[in-house]
Amino acid sequence: MSHTDTAADTTGAKAPVEHLDVLIIGAGLSGIGAAYHLQDSFPGRTYAILESRESIGGTWDLFRYPGIRSDSDMYTLGYRFRPWENDKSIADGPAILEYVKDTAAEHGIDRNIRFRHRVVRAEWSTPDACWTIDAERTDTGETVRFTADFLMSCSGYYRYDEGYTPEFPGIDRFAGQVVHPQTWPEDLDYAGKRVVIIGSGATAVTLAPSMAAEAAHVTMLQRSPTYIISMPAKDKLANKLRRHLPTRLAYALTRLKNASVATAIYQLCQRYPEFMKGRIRQLQEKWLPKGYDIDKHFTPRYNPWDQRLCLVPNGDLFRSIRNDEVSIVTDHIDTFTETGITLKSGDELRADVVVTATGLNLLAFGGMTLAVDGRDIDLTETMAYKGMMLSGVPNFAFVIGYTNASWTLKADLVCEYVCRLLAHMDANGFAQCSPERDSAVDEEPFLDFAAGYVLRSVESFPKQGSKAPWRLRMNYFRDLVTLRHGKIVDDAMRFAPVSTC
Repeated sequence: MSHTDTAADTTGAKAPVEHLDVLIIGAGLSGIGAAYHLQDSFPGRTYAILESRESIGGTWDLFRYPGIRSDSDMYTLGYRFRPWENDKSIADGPAILEYVKDTAAEHGIDRNIRFRHRVVRAEWSTPDACWTIDAERTDTGETVRFTADFLMSCSGYYRYDEGYTPEFPGIDRFAGQVVHPQTWPEDLDYAGKRVVIIGSGATAVTLAPSMAAEAAHVTMLQRSPTYIISMPAKDKLANKLRRHLPTRLAYALTRLKNASVATAIYQLCQRYPEFMKGRIRQLQEKWLPKGYDIDKHFTPRYNPWDQRLCLVPNGDLFRSIRNDEVSIVTDHIDTFTETGITLKSGDELRADVVVTATGLNLLAFGGMTLAVDGRDIDLTETMAYKGMMLSGVPNFAFVIGYTNASWTLKADLVCEYVCRLLAHMDANGFAQCSPERDSAVDEEPFLDFAAGYVLRSVESFPKQGSKAPWRLRMNYFRDLVTLRHGKIVDDAMRFAPVSTC
C-alpha cells in the first residue's frame, strides 16, 4: 500500500518519498493501458504514472504535422478493453489522442498521472525487494524520489526531444524553411509554396497528400522506394457488425479479423516474397497513371515486410500523384542551394519549404539508468525475456510493440501477463521475480528489422535470444498463447520470498 517516508537528498535535507505498489513510466497509449489493466485486476493496489511531458498521449500528443494518422487499423491499435467506435478504421491523430484521453478520464487513470516527471534513474535493492526511482521535474528542475515494488516502462523506444536528421551538405545556405515532423511549427505557412519532403516512410507518405491540398506542389524525394499499398479508411465489415451486434462483440470480431489478416499478409510476404511483390505491383498499376515508372519509384531493393509496409487510406497518395499534386523523385542529395536541392543526377528541386521526414532516434526506456544493488546495468549485456522483461533485472517489465502489426496488440498482452505474474507472486508469497539468462542461448539483435532508425541504434539495446522464452516474436497469435494463457513458472524465471520495503 502507499506510504510516505523521508530520504536524504544531495544536500542532506530530508525529502518525502512516496511508496507505490507499481510505478508506470509514460502516459501514452501503453501507459494508460497498463494502468487500466492494473487497477482492473488489483483495485487495492497503489500506482502512479510518471510522464515527462505536460500532457497525456505520448506519440499522439507529440506529433502535430499535417495529416498525422495511424498506420495500423484502429480496431487493433485500440485497446482490447475499450471498443473503437469511430467509423474510420484509419484514424487521424487528434481522434486517437481523444480516444486515449477519454480512456484515462473514464477510468480515473488521469488522477494518477504526475506530469513533468522525467525518470532519470531507477535502482533495485534486493534486500528491500524495492525500487528507488529518481525523477527530474522538467518544470522546476528539482529531483523527486519514489519507491515501488514493481516498475513498468511504457515510454516506447524513441527520443521525444529530437528526431533524426542527417547532415545535408549546404543546408545552411538554403533560404527557405527546414522543418522536422517531430517538431512541427504551429505557424508554418506552406500555402501556395513549393514543398520538398525528404523521406519515403510512413511520415512522408502521410505528409505528401496532406500538404498538397494547400501547397503549390509537393515533391517526395527518396533515396530508395518503400512498399506502399492503399486500404479503405473505413472498415465496411466493422461498421456493419456494429449495426447488428453488441458493440463489444462487434469490436472483438473485427479486432480478430484484422489481426488475422495482418498476420497472414506478413507471413505471405516472408514465405512468398516474389508472389507478394507481383501482387503489390498489380495493385499499384491500377492506382497510378498509365506508364508510371513503378520500377524506379515504388519497387524497393528489399522484400515486402523486411521493412514496414506503408498504408495510405483510400489511396490518397496515389490520387495526389494522378492529379499532379505530388511528384516522387528517386535520387540522392548532392547539396542544398539557396533555392532548393541539387541532386546527384544534376537535377535541381526548387523549394520554399523542406521537410526532413528522415526518421527517429531510438532511446531505450526513455534514457533512464537502471541499476541493481548499486551496479548500473549495461543494457547490451542483458537479454529480453518474452520480449517484455530483462535478464538480471527484478520486478521490471517494459512494453515494446510489434513492428509488423499494431503496437497495442502487444501492449495489451504484456499488461495481461504482468497482472498474471503479480497475482502468482501474491498467491505464493513472493516479493521478487527475475529472469535468469541461459548462457546456452545465442544472442541476436533485439529488433530484427532492416529500417534505418533501427539499424542506427539497435546495438545500444538489450539482446534477444535464439530460442524461447528469449526470442522476441513478431507474431500476435503465438504471443497470445504464451502471454495470455502460458505458464508463469518456467526454467528461466526465479522467484524470491517476501521481504520488507
